[in-house]
Amino acid sequence: MNVLAATEFLARSSTLTSVGWIGYLVAGAVAGWIAGIVMKTKYGLVTDVVVGVVGALIGGFLLSFFLDTAGGGWWFTLFTAVLGAIILLWLLRLFGRKA
Repeated sequence: MNVLAATEFLARSSTLTSVGWIGYLVAGAVAGWIAGIVMKTKYGLVTDVVVGVVGALIGGFLLSFFLDTAGGGWWFTLFTAVLGAIILLWLLRLFGRKA
C-alpha cells in the first residue's frame, strides 16, 4: 500500500457526516432497531442497537468509496446505518449463533 492510498484510506475512515458523532450514534441505534425488525432477529434490543452503531460505521465506510457520504444529512446517514446493520446482522446470522 503506497502512501497516497494509505492517506485516502485514513481520510475515508475518519470523515464525519453532517450530523456529527452524536447524530451518527443515534442514527446507528435507530438503524439497529430497524434492522433487527427487518431481519427478524432474536438477539435483543441492546445487541441490535450495538450492531446498528457498528453497522453504521461499516456502512458509512463502505459507501464512502462510491458516494460523498459527508454531506448526506440525517436521512442518508440513517439509510447508510440501516444498510450496514442489515449486512452485519446477515453476517452474524451466517457465521454466528442462530438468530
